[in-house]
Amino acid sequence: MSSIYLTTVLQKSYKMKLAILDDYQSISPVYFNPLASRVSISYFPETLNPRDATQHEALIARLLPFDIIVTMRERTPLSAETLRRLPNLKLLVTTGTRNLALDVEFCTARGIPVAGTAGRIPGVSSTVQHTWGLILGLARGIARDDAALKRDGKWQGEGQGHLGMTLAGKTLGVLGLGKLGMGVARIALAFDMRVVAWSTNLTRERADETARAAGVDPRMITVVGSKEEFFEQTDVVSLHCVLSERSRGIVGREELKAMKKDALLVNTSRGPLVDEEALLETLRSGGIRGAALDVFDPEPLPADSPWRTTQWGEEGRSEVLVTPHMGYVDEQIQLWYAEAAENVVRWLDGEELKVRLN
Repeated sequence: MSSIYLTTVLQKSYKMKLAILDDYQSISPVYFNPLASRVSISYFPETLNPRDATQHEALIARLLPFDIIVTMRERTPLSAETLRRLPNLKLLVTTGTRNLALDVEFCTARGIPVAGTAGRIPGVSSTVQHTWGLILGLARGIARDDAALKRDGKWQGEGQGHLGMTLAGKTLGVLGLGKLGMGVARIALAFDMRVVAWSTNLTRERADETARAAGVDPRMITVVGSKEEFFEQTDVVSLHCVLSERSRGIVGREELKAMKKDALLVNTSRGPLVDEEALLETLRSGGIRGAALDVFDPEPLPADSPWRTTQWGEEGRSEVLVTPHMGYVDEQIQLWYAEAAENVVRWLDGEELKVRLN
């Protein structure tokens, strides 16, 4: 039997191995299971954090056998350090049109194609909707009152003195005036709020351009001159920055100290934008009225995290409302997984990938 014949037989019998990461809600199988006759599929819903040395080694051991990796946007970082230890990797698929947690340049240099997804439900983005859910939930004490009514049998706090915050006439501060920031700002105007914006690169001209693109009168958006001024005058601060080394910790002790005593901080962007220890200190001492957080570092949030275990809103501590990074988790994920599965099929068939990222 010739070696060429053996090689051909082995190639035909080899089944590509596909790993699907971080599908917390088990949405992907309905889209990927139909591929089981062509690829060997493994699901890994438990996220490993590569910034922890032990978990990094476990992540590499987990992914080493796989030819194809499908990852949910920015849940598991895949740096060059990680990718260079995955010699079998031939295709990387992510949800979304960009994923800053992937080293796309490294993949390009290694000839590994990276594919994304473009499917979107039209209208106001899910992150903007979730941001306003958090703002209203915190300002009106909705989660607190729900728990008091159902768990404790209390009616209107019964002497605890909790009153809802009226948003009309208050100032919303948008830190990062991109599409999401402007989407949040546009809704604030409907609540008769004043809107101010700041970021390290924001200019009046850029703010005007973003406002016009969103159908907002640019005169309704005030661009403040400094970060200190921004935090001093806002009643609600909403973060909408891209995480980078420059923006990491952009909200620290000085910024939190500058906020009004009855101000709210809302973060649906990235956890490391805020100095966590500084925020915990501020909230434990009741330095601001409250915080609503959808993002953390690390994620998933550990069971013993103070965000889970502290009795917030009691004994002088600020109110805290938390959600498990749900800002972009809605029906749209079904579109993303459908596209991701389609990309795998296209690659197996030698066809051009949709939404090629490199």
